[in-house]
Amino acid sequence: MKLRALIADDEPLARERLRFLLATHEEIEIAGECRNGREVITALKEQPCEVLFLDIQMPGGSGFDIIEQVGRARMPGTVFVTAHHHYALQAFDVHALDYLTKPVEPDRLEAALDRVKERIASQNALQTQEQLKSLLAALTEAQRAQRDYPRRLVVPNGARDTFVNVDEIEWIEAADYYACLHVGSRTFMLRETIKQLADTLDPHNFVRVHRSAIVNVAQVREILRGGRSESWVQLAGGHRLKMSKDGWDAILAATHSAP
Repeated sequence: MKLRALIADDEPLARERLRFLLATHEEIEIAGECRNGREVITALKEQPCEVLFLDIQMPGGSGFDIIEQVGRARMPGTVFVTAHHHYALQAFDVHALDYLTKPVEPDRLEAALDRVKERIASQNALQTQEQLKSLLAALTEAQRAQRDYPRRLVVPNGARDTFVNVDEIEWIEAADYYACLHVGSRTFMLRETIKQLADTLDPHNFVRVHRSAIVNVAQVREILRGGRSESWVQLAGGHRLKMSKDGWDAILAATHSAP
């Protein structure tokens, strides 16, 4: 992988020496040269690079002025090149990768390039990790979207089994090892825990607003707040259920993701 390098120095001899030393490194490609701060800012906007060899004292803005104008987050890996040692601490304060004094020696340049490569490898690894996380999240969401959620629940009652349409359920109440399904004026006791039902029903339509209650999002009419930590959900059928902070977040997420 080629690393594009930008050389910024107002001294022609200093640019020439650095260009000569970098020519021995096959992985480095000289993207351009700048003579002053204005040219550096323009070059960074027009052609992004991976590493910037930046003189501190230049016409049209010092190296520190350039970083302030461009912003640290948008700067490439920066190696300061200067004839003055006393800028070293200030250079590392702005997160410079290295600090070279003139005339630049080959071994110090080699060490600086090693730091640049390590930083880029670390950034690439982090980016890959974030991409994998995003991909996994997208796949998980796609699997959830494609999952065949039940449209009816079977409630055994002795010799009779009752079929309950899921979309008619207003809310579900925890009752030890049972779940009480509230459907209009009727209730049905299903031998499943509320956690099992929460894992079974479509999370876009049914949200666990409290450890003891699941609500049908379509039945929610109002959210009532009684203080910093107290809130309730008001259902179309008139029931008012206590809601936790996690429940409030889940309601919002389900509402925003609804088709």
